[in-house]
Amino acid sequence: MGELNFFLGLQIKQCQEGIYISQSKYTKELLNMIGSLLYLTASRPDILHVVCLCARFQSNPKESHMSAVKRIFRYLKGTIQYGLFYPKNENFSLKGYSDSDYAGNIDDRKSTSGSCQFLGDCLVSWFSKKQNCVSLSTAEAEYISAAFCCTQLLWMKQTLADYKCSFENVPIFCDNISAINIAQNPVHHNRTKYIEIRHHFLRDCVSKQKIEISFVPSQDQLADIFTKPLSSETFASIRARLGIMHVGKLIV
Repeated sequence: MGELNFFLGLQIKQCQEGIYISQSKYTKELLNMIGSLLYLTASRPDILHVVCLCARFQSNPKESHMSAVKRIFRYLKGTIQYGLFYPKNENFSLKGYSDSDYAGNIDDRKSTSGSCQFLGDCLVSWFSKKQNCVSLSTAEAEYISAAFCCTQLLWMKQTLADYKCSFENVPIFCDNISAINIAQNPVHHNRTKYIEIRHHFLRDCVSKQKIEISFVPSQDQLADIFTKPLSSETFASIRARLGIMHVGKLIV
């Protein structure tokens, strides 16, 4: 059937350096519509946080929400040719980044969890989700986010095991020392009774060396883009490190 170029709305270009996935055709069509933004996040994780934020108000939108959607469209119009690039390399390690915007929702003060997972240098999974309950501290919000990230990594480990790929002590990078201590140190048990039991499986995974939770400086926290608004410089830097690039700069 020849080389794969188009699949389920995704445009695919292959070159010696790697594989590039974009939805530029879909983006051009989208600019003539009011909706369908969530599907675009399949290749544009850089808009995931703001699209999910707007989606919370789709049942009762206000003028401010429409203005936010128009800003998304203006951004997309200027970045139509952007998409995910998967470079060729021999690095096949599994890792995740976890972050939280503590009490970031001004309506109910619930936190937003963000996470992304890499296989080697390739971004393969990401999410942005408002937490179900109000966190009482930054440590709790970050700990819950790390638990969500752990769930995804365990599922990926199991899936990759079917292809004879084995991983131990898969790292989760978190920029909150207190959340890391909760996951690693049983002394903190009596101080974390208010955290739902279902999130404490993270501590069990760390003790069994299935997952390793490590500190990363805030400026290197790639999951920031899924939890909060960022300055243009920080946004562009993280976007590039996630592998979201202009196809014209990669393929001639």
